[in-house]
Amino acid sequence: MKKEIPLILVFLGTASLYGQLTVTEPIPKVATIDIDSSAVQQRSIPRTIFGTFLEPIGNSTYNGLWAEVLQNPSLEEGLWSAQNVTEMVHERPELRRASELSLPLPWEPLDERQGNRYEVHSGDAANSWLSLRVFAVPGQTTGIKQKIYLPIHRTPDYVGSFYARHLSGNTTILVALCLREQDTILASQQIDVADSAWKKYTFTLHVPEGKLHHLDPADFVLQLTGDERIELDEFSLRPADAQDGFDPDAVKLSKEMHSPLVRFGGNFTSSYHWSDGIGPHDKRISMRNNSWGIPEYNTFGTDEFLEYCRLIGADPQFALNMGSGTPQEAADWVRYIEEHWTTHSGLLFELGNELWGNWNLGYPTREELAKRTLDFSKAVRAVDPHARLIATGGDPDRFKDWNAIQLTNAPETFDYLSTHFVVGAGNVQLNNAPTDFVSAAAWALPIEIERRLHDVQGQINNTPGYNGKAHFALTEWLFAGHRAGAPNFTNTGGAVFTGGILNMLMRNADTVPISDMTGIMEFAGIWKKRSQVYATPAYYVFKMYASADADKLVSFTAKSGTYSVSHGVERLPDIAAVPYLDVIAALSQDGKRLSLFCVNRSLDTDIPAAIRLHQFAASGKAKVQLLTSASMNDINDEIDPAHVQVVENFESTTPDGWSHTFPHASVTVISVDRQ
Repeated sequence: MKKEIPLILVFLGTASLYGQLTVTEPIPKVATIDIDSSAVQQRSIPRTIFGTFLEPIGNSTYNGLWAEVLQNPSLEEGLWSAQNVTEMVHERPELRRASELSLPLPWEPLDERQGNRYEVHSGDAANSWLSLRVFAVPGQTTGIKQKIYLPIHRTPDYVGSFYARHLSGNTTILVALCLREQDTILASQQIDVADSAWKKYTFTLHVPEGKLHHLDPADFVLQLTGDERIELDEFSLRPADAQDGFDPDAVKLSKEMHSPLVRFGGNFTSSYHWSDGIGPHDKRISMRNNSWGIPEYNTFGTDEFLEYCRLIGADPQFALNMGSGTPQEAADWVRYIEEHWTTHSGLLFELGNELWGNWNLGYPTREELAKRTLDFSKAVRAVDPHARLIATGGDPDRFKDWNAIQLTNAPETFDYLSTHFVVGAGNVQLNNAPTDFVSAAAWALPIEIERRLHDVQGQINNTPGYNGKAHFALTEWLFAGHRAGAPNFTNTGGAVFTGGILNMLMRNADTVPISDMTGIMEFAGIWKKRSQVYATPAYYVFKMYASADADKLVSFTAKSGTYSVSHGVERLPDIAAVPYLDVIAALSQDGKRLSLFCVNRSLDTDIPAAIRLHQFAASGKAKVQLLTSASMNDINDEIDPAHVQVVENFESTTPDGWSHTFPHASVTVISVDRQ
């Protein structure tokens, strides 16, 4: 990383001022971490602080977690907003001509030179609203295709289906996988479509080894070669190794994350009607995701989400539609969920999402908020008196007025207030701020969030009847940012922020016992691009923490230096006394293992530390898990999916401690067993 000399001076411990970043206590030559394992907090660290978040946005569910390869399989129009269509056509100019020929995006004609051979038909589709009629040019090849990416590195076999009815002419059609924009057929199957009524046809396709390279595009093709006139609807194409409809690589990484809780919600919640997402897949209706202007095929609904939770060993958490929905609809959904999730009662249900934002459909005014929350609460509790309810609260930096309204309800109305912290790192108050300043300001955010959460809880405790009866659920947290060179949710800098947030949550689990990182798919979690599934550096930090055998915090002191920020990230611009080395110490449930969770926020200084143990005789070996990289801008992607990962090794200890150097811009988890 290129270093500005004044910044180096600050981080090496002088009292120099660099912009609005000040060293308040220099990093010592050797930091000290003193741990007293006899001073143990009585409360356990709840596993629910390691929750995650799933929302149909981007390619998180469709084209991601869900194994379906095709987009717009029901051949509908109007599934994307104008902005998304503009971006799609800009990225793929060939779709402009496809649209001119009345093909629903992103379907294309096999040969655009044939002109107008396609008609979108409404009124009697096999699925949803529309179907597509294709009129072959006699003696030529006519049809439709879609650009796709296949997980050919994992399986050569694919299964699919479509609905069709014969209108006139020949009855034989060809379903094929071809090299993109080429006539080379990789796999094909002829199908006789003779029925004049809608009928479902199935097919299997096998791609010979070596014919398609990993990450290369292919075309899914339906081809007519005679004088056929065929009406088509509701396609499907999935890899044969799909796991209950899911991408098996995404399921594997999800399970290895060890998240005990997955929230199904987000902005889409305020316009989501759960009954659209149940029943046979090929009869579910495709529509637009109101919040994000992308398709909602409804093939990933309640049953699929519950099955996903079963597959990865997590409990479900649902955000209920308090926007366009009704209390009765919410109660019916809760009843359906609990009939299909028999593991235990007392599930978490969130009464709406970010209802204070006018981007959420049907958001309540402040005059409506308390009563609407109460009405939904009563409806849900009538179905399940043991349900744990999360009412919509305000963010930790802008909560007082909104939360005061919610707290006019009786304490039994809800168990938690939600709070979110989704922040853009590049938005700093300091003009022309260097990226190193932006990074230091961003990594300081968890310290100030911690202080604000104490204020948030104080408001609850000072409300008559509420003291000790309600806490907070941080149901979305994310470090966003698109500034070049600064931390964001995809790079190592974002992973350092993740470690800081998780340390903050472990310290404050009495105030925030529930937390959901954004998200298990996309953002800081798992991605899929061009059929390759991979994880971000932040994912690996989360996995280290969630997999650790840590049950109760123990007392410690850490002296490693501090810095202060002013005119930093706009949401929380002024943050004092930020420790360079952020440390948590915790014992396992049986008291036999001690774990340290350490985040080095220094951009350029490795911190040697003397780790001194009291009332804990360490065995001779400590396990060290480290996430760092050559640059905080390093990422994983589909081309190099394992560029940044956790490195694991062991180091020798004495019974009363050992020395360890924490690399700059890193997250480290150390565990050692008692003799």
